[in-house]
Amino acid sequence: MSINLPIVRAVAIASCGPPWQRGVGCTEGGLTLRALLWDVDGTLAETERDGHRRAFNRAFADAGLPIHWDAHGYGRWLRISGGRERIAAQLQELEGTVADPARVEGLQRAKQHHYNALMTTGQLALRPGVEALLRQAHGAGLAQAIVTTSSRSAVNALNQHLLAALPPLFAFWVCGEDVERKKPDPQAYQLALTQLLDRGLVTSADEVLVIEDTSVGLMAARGASLACVLTLSHYSRIALASRSGLRAPLPAAAVVSQLGAGSEVLQGPPCQMGEIALSYLQALLS
Repeated sequence: MSINLPIVRAVAIASCGPPWQRGVGCTEGGLTLRALLWDVDGTLAETERDGHRRAFNRAFADAGLPIHWDAHGYGRWLRISGGRERIAAQLQELEGTVADPARVEGLQRAKQHHYNALMTTGQLALRPGVEALLRQAHGAGLAQAIVTTSSRSAVNALNQHLLAALPPLFAFWVCGEDVERKKPDPQAYQLALTQLLDRGLVTSADEVLVIEDTSVGLMAARGASLACVLTLSHYSRIALASRSGLRAPLPAAAVVSQLGAGSEVLQGPPCQMGEIALSYLQALLS
C-alpha cells in the first residue's frame, strides 16, 4: 500500500532542530544511544496478522463459536490491547453479556496453544532488517529489552523459534502479566526504564530508543518520555494511510516502512544510504 506523507515529513524536519534541520545520513552518530526497547507483535515479526489472528480463529472454532476474524477485519480488534481483553470484548459483542473470566481464560489458553504450534511449524518469520539490527546493537554493546502487551508464553515461543540462532540479546522482558495497564498506557515502558536505570544500563531516558509499529505503542512510549521509531506493520500501514491527509506529524523520531535495506522514511530525517541500521538510530538521538 502506498502512503504519501509529504506534508508530515516537511513539518517534522522543520520543527525538530539539529541535526534534523540539516538532514541525517546513515553515518555514525553520537554515543548517546545506549538501549533499544523492542515491541514484539508487528515489530519483530508480523505476528498479528499471520500468528495471533489465526490462533484466535482456531481457538474460537474449537469452542464452536461463530467467530472468524479475517485479515482485514482483525485490524479493528487491535485497537484493544491484550488477547484476553479482545476475547472478552468479542464475546460481549456476540452475546450481549459480560464474558465469564474463566471462559475467557480457557479461550486464551487454547489460542496460545495454536500460536505455539504456528511458531513450531515455521509459519512465522522475523520482519526484514530485524535480525541485522539486533546483531548490530548487540555487537555495539547496547542494552536491549522486550516491552510488549503479549503474554510471556507468546514471547517465549517467538524467542525459542525465531531468535534461537542468535546470541542471548535481551536483558529482560516486560510482558502483559507484568503490568496492570496495557498500552497505550505508559506503564510497561515506565517499568522498562526503571529496570534500565536500576541495572546501570542507562543514566537517563534520553539514552533510550523504542522501536514500535503502531500509534498505540507510540503513545505508550511517549507517555514514558521515551523517543520512538515506528516501523510500519501490515495493520499500522493501513491505519497511517487512513490519516495521511492530516497535517500534524506523529510524535515519533521517525516513521519508516521497515528496518534494514529498502526502507522508505515516511516521516523524519532522510536516510541517505537507504538502510535503516544502527547508525541511523544513533543519529536520531544525536
